[in-house]
Amino acid sequence: MKKLSLILALGIGSVVVAQTNPAITKWLQNTTGITGRHYVAGNPTPIIDAVQANVQSVKYNSTHAYVSATGIPAYITGPFQDGNPSLATAQNKIFKVSLTPTQNTGTPTATTGGNIGIFINGVALFDYRDGVAWNNNTNALCGGPGNPPCPGGPGSSQAWNRDAVLAEKAGFDCAKAHPAMGNYHHHQNPSAFSLDLNVISNVCDTYPSDGLYVINPSVHSPLLGFAYDGFPIYGAYAYTNTDGTGAITRMKSSYQLKSQTTRANGPAVNATYFNGYFREDYEYVAHPGDPTYLDMHNGRFCITPEYPEGIYCYFATVDVNHNSAYPYVVGPTFYGNVTTTTVTTIPAGTTTYDSTLAASNFDIDAAKIIVAPNPATDFVAVQMPMTAQDLTVDLVDITGKIVQSKTIAQGSTLCVFETDTVYNGIYFIRINNKSFKVIIDK
Repeated sequence: MKKLSLILALGIGSVVVAQTNPAITKWLQNTTGITGRHYVAGNPTPIIDAVQANVQSVKYNSTHAYVSATGIPAYITGPFQDGNPSLATAQNKIFKVSLTPTQNTGTPTATTGGNIGIFINGVALFDYRDGVAWNNNTNALCGGPGNPPCPGGPGSSQAWNRDAVLAEKAGFDCAKAHPAMGNYHHHQNPSAFSLDLNVISNVCDTYPSDGLYVINPSVHSPLLGFAYDGFPIYGAYAYTNTDGTGAITRMKSSYQLKSQTTRANGPAVNATYFNGYFREDYEYVAHPGDPTYLDMHNGRFCITPEYPEGIYCYFATVDVNHNSAYPYVVGPTFYGNVTTTTVTTIPAGTTTYDSTLAASNFDIDAAKIIVAPNPATDFVAVQMPMTAQDLTVDLVDITGKIVQSKTIAQGSTLCVFETDTVYNGIYFIRINNKSFKVIIDK
């Protein structure tokens, strides 16, 4: 595949009506029986699994949503080409998510290894780390495959914790994720490598996948999930100003690499342990007066399309080339009180959210359909914020002839038309009976 460029106040003043609370309504519920798919190294044809993808049900009461999910996405997973023997396997968890998250006014809670959030398709979010650290006592790496255990557990007594996004890049699939003991998860912005402006992995060339969303700098990024403190996670772009005004712009991490050639009580800065290889290579630098720079938790309080009265939001930060930028999503500490847990049973008295009601009211005119780039050269990507049903998407020439046809499956978000065999000219993207003009100029 060619390169794809492309309040709730601090204690909530008034509770959002339950049926419209995004923590209830925004999950990608599997209503069509779509199953997971995965690649095996050496075979570019995906294998269809017998595991239901996305979220299976959402129930709620006055205080919490109970989200049942397998942890398997609708987009294709794998392969993991760094020797990781694991496959994405069903987790079958029930997540208890607060409908009224609150700020932690005490000492911030540090993120930890393992789940720290959930994306809207039920896939896990991990923080920056990969469980490998530098042991100052032995002057060697500890934790992870091939290394001795870290004293007291990964990262417990070490000054230098390895950055998974950089150190494990070779093991991420096209959607920028991998499994840990079967638990498939993202550490970073969940869009495909091939969608970055600067493509830093070629895994999508042989094993393409769409990921959860496509970055579009011209529209507010979608709600992607919720951190374990209950606050929402958005994609990379938002309104410039926290009051919902101003142009759409990229939200920026306030962490930057230290200017260093040595590390105190740590490994030398060299080609192996380059600057940025460890979390401690970064420092937080505040940018007062510029609302596009995020706070130390990688978020800000602001108005979004889903929260018109404002709420604290995390953002999946990227750089100017749309490559993931530390601390990636949440961290290194949470803004709020961490309350999300997994439970084995759902309490009596909950209400089931019927996502088919939203599907039946799905208006193609109202959907924020993105057709980009336009004009197009190598490809045309069609992005939907959500699809509650399978959608057929056609690329049509000016005579009305269907040149190519694709399907965006329920719970997926993206389809891509390659332009290798398409002549320059005016075309139309047709979804149901709606058309979007696109110019192909190779």
